[in-house]
Amino acid sequence: MAVSVEKISIALPPEMVAQVRQAVETGEYASSSEVVRDALRDWTYKRRLQQKGLEELRELWLKARKDNTPGVPAEDVLNRLERKYQAIADATGAAK
Repeated sequence: MAVSVEKISIALPPEMVAQVRQAVETGEYASSSEVVRDALRDWTYKRRLQQKGLEELRELWLKARKDNTPGVPAEDVLNRLERKYQAIADATGAAK
């Protein structure tokens, strides 16, 4: 199966060019194009995960807005968090 490719030109700062060249010179990748393709696959994967996370957050937000049960006062939550993190600090020997 032949894969269609299109050449594009990109501009990179010298540090990135050096990293790409080093990856090819050490044999980690066969070409600069492989380095860029791999980086784009990672970037695409991270974007997909981020989008999924945002969609889940939206669903939770909508569900929470529809929930009519009484909430917990913010001061109670903050006090509980303060006690929790103070206990962690005390356990690790951190100063108060």
